[in-house]
Amino acid sequence: MKQFERKIILFDFFAINLAWICYYLLRVESGIIEYQAKPDLIMPMAVMYLFWLSIFMFFGLYRAWYAKSRTDEFAAVFRAISIGCIGLFIIIFFDDERNATYSANRSVIVMYWVLMILFVGVGRIVIRSFRKRLLLRGIGLSETIIIGTGPKAQELFDSVKKYPALGYKVIGFIALEGTQEQLPLPVLGTIEEIPQVIQHHTVRSILIALDSQQRELVLNIVSLSTGYNVAIKIIPDMYDIISGQARTNQIYGFPLIEIMPHIMQPWEESAKRLTDIVVSILILIVSSPLWIFVAIAIKLNSSGPLVYSQERVGKDGKVFRMHKFRSMYQDAESRTGPVWATTNDPRITPVGWFLRKTRLDEIPQFYDVVRGEMSLVGPRPERPHFVEMLSKEIPLYKRRLSVKPGITGWAQIKQGYDTSIEDVKSKVRFDLFYIENMSFRMDIKILLMTFYVMIAGKGN
Repeated sequence: MKQFERKIILFDFFAINLAWICYYLLRVESGIIEYQAKPDLIMPMAVMYLFWLSIFMFFGLYRAWYAKSRTDEFAAVFRAISIGCIGLFIIIFFDDERNATYSANRSVIVMYWVLMILFVGVGRIVIRSFRKRLLLRGIGLSETIIIGTGPKAQELFDSVKKYPALGYKVIGFIALEGTQEQLPLPVLGTIEEIPQVIQHHTVRSILIALDSQQRELVLNIVSLSTGYNVAIKIIPDMYDIISGQARTNQIYGFPLIEIMPHIMQPWEESAKRLTDIVVSILILIVSSPLWIFVAIAIKLNSSGPLVYSQERVGKDGKVFRMHKFRSMYQDAESRTGPVWATTNDPRITPVGWFLRKTRLDEIPQFYDVVRGEMSLVGPRPERPHFVEMLSKEIPLYKRRLSVKPGITGWAQIKQGYDTSIEDVKSKVRFDLFYIENMSFRMDIKILLMTFYVMIAGKGN
C-alpha cells in the first residue's frame, strides 16, 4: 500500500504543476492582467506545489483507504482544493502591492480553482479506477484473517471474495476451538494464537464473524490484536457491544463496523504534529540556558551522566530510547531490576526530587518529540518489561500503543507517578478515555492544565 501512496503523491506532483502551468499561460498570455515585467514561472510553481502538498496532507488525502469510493475521493479533493483557493484569495485580497489588480486577480483565482479541480480531482478518479482494476486482479490486497469458522464466517468469506475491490485477501480462519467445519481456506490457529498469526503472516486486517452468543470473546480478540498495525472490523449485528467506539465502513452495499478507529480528523492529526514540532523546538531553544544550571546541579549532587536514556515502547509496539535529565543515582536498579517509583524513593537524588517536582527532567524528551518518537500529549511510554507484564493483567492495556506516547497526558494531570499495579490500572482508564475522545482541542486543554500543574508546583 505504501507504493500506491507514493504513486498518488507523484501523480499529484505532475497534476498540481500542470495546473499551475496552464494557469500561468492563461494569466500572462491572455492579457487579463498587464505586467511591467513578465512573472517568473518556476519559483512560484515550486512554492505552490509545497503549499498544496501541505494542504493535502493536512486533510488526510494520502491516507491508505482501500474501500474508498471515487465519489468520496473526489469530494475530499474538492473540499481541500476549495479551502486552499479561499486561502489564496484572502492572501491576494490583503496584498497591498496589487491594489490596482484586485478584480483581475480574484477572477484568475477562480480559473486556477477550476484547473486544480480538473487536473487533480478528475485525475484522482482515474487513478482510483486504475487502483480498483488492480484489486479486481488480486494485486495489492491486504492480508486478512476471519475470526470464526461457522456459517456466518463462511458467509463473510463469500462476500469478501465477491467484492475484491474492498482490498481484502483472506488467507485463513481463526477457530474458537477445534473445528470440524469444511472451510475453503486453512485454520491458522486459535484465538489465543492471534498475535503469532499476525506476525507470521503479516496480517493487516481482521474480520470478526461471531454469533451473538459469542460476543464476550470480542474484548479478548481486540486485546490480543492491540499493539499491532491491524484494522479490526466486525459484521453489523455486533454493533451494540462496541457502541461509541465504532465507525461504519461501507461500499458496494457491504457494511463493516470498524472497531476503535482513528478518532482524530486528518486536519487534527496534522495540527497536532505541527504543534508538537513548533512547541518542542521553541522549548528546546528557550530552555537551553537553563541546561547549564541543571547540568551543574546534577553533577554536583551525584556522579553519572547528565542525560539518562532508557528503552520505552512507543506507537504500534516500536521500541525507542527516551531521554530525560537524570534524577536518580547512577545504576539505581542494578540490584532490584525494573521497579516502580515509590512515595519516598531512595533512588532519587535531592536534585532529582526538584527536577521531577518542576517537570524539568522531561525537557530532553522534546528532542524525542521532534524526532517523531513521541508527542506532546499522549499516554506515557512504558518499559518493555512492564508492557509485557501489564498486558497480561490489564485488558486492553496495549490499546495505549495505538497512539504516540506523550510527555504529558490526561492520566498525568489526573494522577501522579505509578507506585503500584492499582495506580497503573487507574491510569489505564484515563489513557483509554483520552484515546477514545482525543481531539486537538483536548490536547490544548491538557497542555494548559500541565502548565498550571508546573507553575503551581503540584508535580510528583
